[in-house]
Amino acid sequence: MDHVDKILVIDDSPVQAGFLSSILKPDYEITACHTAEEGLRAAKEGGFSLILLDVVMPEMDGFTLLRELKGTELTKHVPVILLTSLADIQYEERGLLLGAVDYVTKPFSPVIIKARVNTHIQLYHYQMEFRQQAMVDELTGVANRRRYEDEYPVRWREAIRFGLPFSICMFDIDKFKAYNDTFGHPAGDQVIAAVAKTAAACFQRSTDLFARYGGEEFVALFLGGDGRTAFEFLKTVRKAVEDLHLPHNSPVSPWVTVSVGGVTVVPTVQSSPEEILKQADAMLYDAKSFGRNMVVWCDENHRQLRERQ
Repeated sequence: MDHVDKILVIDDSPVQAGFLSSILKPDYEITACHTAEEGLRAAKEGGFSLILLDVVMPEMDGFTLLRELKGTELTKHVPVILLTSLADIQYEERGLLLGAVDYVTKPFSPVIIKARVNTHIQLYHYQMEFRQQAMVDELTGVANRRRYEDEYPVRWREAIRFGLPFSICMFDIDKFKAYNDTFGHPAGDQVIAAVAKTAAACFQRSTDLFARYGGEEFVALFLGGDGRTAFEFLKTVRKAVEDLHLPHNSPVSPWVTVSVGGVTVVPTVQSSPEEILKQADAMLYDAKSFGRNMVVWCDENHRQLRERQ
């Protein structure tokens, strides 16, 4: 079945909202809300390609709601078209400055509204595709460092909000310079891509993020599960890489391997995400110091867990 774009209509007049729905329904899936609060709740549930927003509403007006939508991570990229009557056309500039992409005056011309909606939905898809491409590492196809840096604070706040354990780990390919010197850089690129593909396949939950940090180094974030669970999970990731049996002449192993360092915390508003990242990096350093091809973890009680004690 073809994808059908979802549009959210927020208008305190059921008649106007019904008229808009009747114009757009043949081509789109429409959700109508009649108060700003209800509209904001629906918008945050996600999945909308466009929001049609009435400017004049009781309690919270369209501008206040627009400011809220543009300031919220879940909704800030969704385009908003303002619906205005001729009497409040002077609000057009204010709305555009607040982030609306367009405005349509009442009474609506069905042809105009359909054309504007279609244009902005096409633009939205183009921008999302471009944004997605800009967040993907070209060599490996996994998330890149920019995506990781965007996502880290968002997921950190989610962990605080829901009281969930938050884990971060860093890992890199053991003796990678020696691999490049022996087999050459094109083969090195192939190894980076193979390791990334294997590790990424393990991080499948919507709360997981796996990204290339730079060079032969990777980073992963995930929510839920205690430190022991995270440690055991990363042992399976490390083993999956070793089990690829990619030949490597190094003192660590005859195969390509990775060293992994990570930390699990239950963050609070007083916790420092930067400090947690430094801690994960310190665990990675320990994994290398203890002989490489192993996982070293710091759990939520500050106990260090490691393979091959």
